[in-house]
Amino acid sequence: MLHIGVLQFSLEIPWAESLKDKRRIIRSLKDRTRKFNCSIAEIDDQDVATLATLAAVMAANDVSYINGAMDKYLDILRAIPDAQLVDQQLEIL
Repeated sequence: MLHIGVLQFSLEIPWAESLKDKRRIIRSLKDRTRKFNCSIAEIDDQDVATLATLAAVMAANDVSYINGAMDKYLDILRAIPDAQLVDQQLEIL
């Protein structure tokens, strides 16, 4: 059976002065998390330089695999030096 994990999260980037600064952080995040084979998209706050709201989506046949992978993904988000994780929500369908 197919299961889909959706992790919605918000990052605060207080030092960003432009959307270019924000895009650099998001691109760096995508590079660091490429090994998870998640699709990542900015889903809100596109015009706000200091806040990024994104979603990471993963499909698998095992719920425990999705939970474990998303936990590791959150660990990477918490360790980002240029941004702070301020909100997160994980849903498995």
